[in-house]
Amino acid sequence: MANLRDAAETAVRQCLDLSADESCVIVTDDKREPIGEALYDVASEIDDGATILRYPPGDQHGEEPPAPVAAAMADADAFLAPTTKSISHTRARGDACDAGARGATLPGITENVFTAGLDADYESIAAESDRMLGLVDDAEEIRVTTPAGTDITFGIGAREWHTDTGMVHDAGDFSNLPAGEVFVSPETADGRFVVDGTMRPHGLLEDGQTLSFEVEDGFVTDISDDEIREQVETAAEEVGRDAYNLAELGIGTNLAVEELVGSVLLDEKAGGTVHIAIGDDAGIGGDTDAPLHLDGILREPTVEVDGEEIELPTVGQ
Repeated sequence: MANLRDAAETAVRQCLDLSADESCVIVTDDKREPIGEALYDVASEIDDGATILRYPPGDQHGEEPPAPVAAAMADADAFLAPTTKSISHTRARGDACDAGARGATLPGITENVFTAGLDADYESIAAESDRMLGLVDDAEEIRVTTPAGTDITFGIGAREWHTDTGMVHDAGDFSNLPAGEVFVSPETADGRFVVDGTMRPHGLLEDGQTLSFEVEDGFVTDISDDEIREQVETAAEEVGRDAYNLAELGIGTNLAVEELVGSVLLDEKAGGTVHIAIGDDAGIGGDTDAPLHLDGILREPTVEVDGEEIELPTVGQ
């Protein structure tokens, strides 16, 4: 298996393509410092002005980082953010990219996921993502079913599909690392989805364990799991109904991920899986601001685009 240094080389040199005349900031927290330092070590060899910022871990995924962190990201040419709690769907990240910074977040990253997930051919991941984008890009309606009981239909409307390939070479580009998905924030959704893969705070679900969610007119109306329900209820105290927003539909395109390991960051990228998220979607083309973004991974999905089944990527291909 690759070590932290090898994985950092892939992230900085291949994915970020950092050059000597650019400014780069590494954003990390107290629990992810070894990964942040590995990235900083490689970046500082290329960029004499590379910096690293560390702050206490946030309380919730989607929580805004401290103002100095947001300012540094917006002022940089490039950034990498290995953090305990995701800042992917924050205004700080979005504003940085709007200002021309390019970069990637590594939310909830662990050393094992970092070394395993960055040991991949990102050109192949980009090609598979482009293939999948071509199949869904003009869809008006997408239906997802699974053997576990999912049957949900999404109205895409005017929302734009995005690819997450890990290749962030142009100003404003953004990706997760490890990468590999196409995703959209649908305008509406109705039906039921059943998570039987990975979802916070449970991690990888046991065989036969499922989490079910009822969805009506784009909002989750019932959650079977007490812990997840409490998370959403807590967020709803701040933003009301928006906490229950059906935020995202994503399809994994990383052909190197051969099995789910319990990390949402890695598992949602597994080829042939679908993930569905609740909460914030303002950072991915929607219009809902919420202090959480909870992804659940579905195994063995069937995806129909305007009534026709499409061929999904194959895990381990």
